[in-house]
Amino acid sequence: MTVSNIVQGIWAASALGLIVLVLLHSPKGDGIGAIGGQAQLFSSTKSAENTLNRVTWALTVIFMGLTTVLSAGWLPK
Repeated sequence: MTVSNIVQGIWAASALGLIVLVLLHSPKGDGIGAIGGQAQLFSSTKSAENTLNRVTWALTVIFMGLTTVLSAGWLPK
């Protein structure tokens, strides 16, 4: 296995992780509940959501960084 193959595997895993984490996020839209003023009732931020946000951002940075490295051809083949 070459370094390029290992980086491509990490890149693919981060892409799949991002897909899963984005789907796990709760919707931010107020929807029809904003009309009656009920939007503030259920908008408390929990520590689980904060952790989910941090992990999502970390995977985003990893994914974008590896995308740049792989597309620029900086790794030996």
